[in-house]
Amino acid sequence: MNTPSSETSTAATVRVIASPQSWVEGEAIRQLEAVARLPGMRLAVGLPDLHPGKGAPVGAAFESEGFLYPYLVGSDIGCGMGLWDVDLLTRKAKAERWAAKLDLEGPWEGDTDAVLAEHGASSTGFEAALGTVGGGNHFAEVQRVEEVHDARVFEALGLREERLLLLVHSGSRGLGEAILRTHVDRHAAGGLAADSEEARAYLTRHDGAVLWAKANRALVAQRALEGIGATGRRVLDVCHNSVTARHEGGRVGWLHRKGAAPWDEGPVVIPGSRGALSYLVLPVGTGEQSAHSLAHGAGRKWTRTAARERLKERFTAESLTRTSFKSHVVCEDRDLLFEEAPPAYKAIDRVVTDLVEAGLVRVVATLAPVLTYKTRGRAAE
Repeated sequence: MNTPSSETSTAATVRVIASPQSWVEGEAIRQLEAVARLPGMRLAVGLPDLHPGKGAPVGAAFESEGFLYPYLVGSDIGCGMGLWDVDLLTRKAKAERWAAKLDLEGPWEGDTDAVLAEHGASSTGFEAALGTVGGGNHFAEVQRVEEVHDARVFEALGLREERLLLLVHSGSRGLGEAILRTHVDRHAAGGLAADSEEARAYLTRHDGAVLWAKANRALVAQRALEGIGATGRRVLDVCHNSVTARHEGGRVGWLHRKGAAPWDEGPVVIPGSRGALSYLVLPVGTGEQSAHSLAHGAGRKWTRTAARERLKERFTAESLTRTSFKSHVVCEDRDLLFEEAPPAYKAIDRVVTDLVEAGLVRVVATLAPVLTYKTRGRAAE
């Protein structure tokens, strides 16, 4: 391939945005092509972080007409990333002390109804999990600015090179799973006619979960900031698991994102593994070739089982609580520590370079980890 994207011909247009230097697993391509054959599907796009998921690939965006597919959104509806500007100078970071005491587990003891209302969300019965990170690849990470590449955009966001940042990756916790389970119990992986009552009911629950997830990230950030003795200002918040209506040329299409950040909502942070840089990027171009979507992270290179088996032979659990950046990692779930280790992920610099070469983003700044919080105990997936 001479360009950062390639296309194949199936029922819908299939496009993979990845350079020849990027490794994309064949199973992920097969899953992408299978989704393209679903009724009403018009476009299936694999982004540079594309990797196999449970029945459908992660790191992908899909456009359909006449049908929408809850299974493509998945169980963590509303999952996304929020970035906070921290009112604390990098030179005053106390990562070792923070790692010893920071605890984001357990129900928050404040007024959850007020937090939800602030974000336009409602109580759902899952409020015991509000303000918690969750398991899997979720995290809260204190970061420092490694390098500013576009000072104009960086300063327009109100950011300062000498201050810390906080990145939160979390979603709707058990709420999204319950919504998907209701659908799967009746339709398995099947879709819904977009004009049906069931579709409208799903979208109402889906939209509520997206708002709930945003409130969750805000509360995780609040708890983390209080834990390190700082305050912060939210700079951005984007969702990467969702389905939204798009109106074009008098027609209504449905854009599904499964592990894909929005291209059309301003700056985005694309994180690497806990042992790699994260990239603050500005979307550019038209976004049409990528279904108005971007990579949401580095993307897994190995399955969780493979990561545990391979890395337990090479590393001790203790060694994985520090990174090459000399940052600290809080993760008291031993299996998760290995499953989420940096070697289990693709190289984030290659993922971002592919997006740059495809004309989709411009790098604003790179951010390095200082403290990555995963869990104080065994977290549920």
